Amino acid sequence: MRAPTVTPKRQRIAAPAARARARVFTPLASLIDEDVLREASRHTSQSRAPGIDGVTAEAYAEHLDEHLRDLHECLRRGRSQAAPVEHGWIEKEDGSQRPIGKPACEEKIVRRAVAMLLEAIYEQDFLDCAWGFRQGRSPHAALHEVRERCMHEGRGGSVDAEVSDYDDSIARTCLREVRRKRVDDGSLWRLIGKWLRARGMEHDELTHPETGCGQGGVISPVLANIFLPQVLEEWCERAVQPRLKGRSVLTRFADDCVIGCALEADAQKIMGV
Repeated sequence: MRAPTVTPKRQRIAAPAARARARVFTPLASLIDEDVLREASRHTSQSRAPGIDGVTAEAYAEHLDEHLRDLHECLRRGRSQAAPVEHGWIEKEDGSQRPIGKPACEEKIVRRAVAMLLEAIYEQDFLDCAWGFRQGRSPHAALHEVRERCMHEGRGGSVDAEVSDYDDSIARTCLREVRRKRVDDGSLWRLIGKWLRARGMEHDELTHPETGCGQGGVISPVLANIFLPQVLEEWCERAVQPRLKGRSVLTRFADDCVIGCALEADAQKIMGV
């Protein structure tokens, strides 16, 4: 079972998920109680940046018990609403910019709580070749994996690729179909749906994104990790490898991947498709 540093409640989810890969979990949203929210707030407190509401984790923690009690009651009654998400931009190494969202402080806590529960389940399904946004799996470790395989197994050629605008281009209907294979909880997905449909705020103008799972929120990389194995890892295993003359090895970090091929001709063939 692969679920690092989980609480007993998350352990009770992770254990059956590891034993039965086909099991579908239904009553998941009801597990988000004050204890889960408090654990989520501890992780959220590591970020000092305020959201669109201007509230910092430090300020929220001054009356934490009262806030979490009210928040749990709001979630229990289904009254939670998604506030607009402030959008900013971060410059990438190539000079381009990628968007990043900053949800409200209280919403960050709820998103973290949902992410922790989903991770306890889906972490059992992820393959060893997937390194992005998983506990204990850093970019440096992914690079080390690629280097070790090249040194010990030899490589005639490799494909270095990135899924362009991945977080902002995921078709939500496809994402919905994939995630319900493991978690079929209407309350939970309605809550996530509110976040996906939340309006964005940039330069005092509201935007209404119709695709993608957004960037910057803690739930986004979890949803991205749930979806991408279906279209990359499975594609490599079922469609790519059977058509190659030699062996191939996939190493993925988030939406970046390296496919190492024993033969250069195989790498060229992959690039062709």
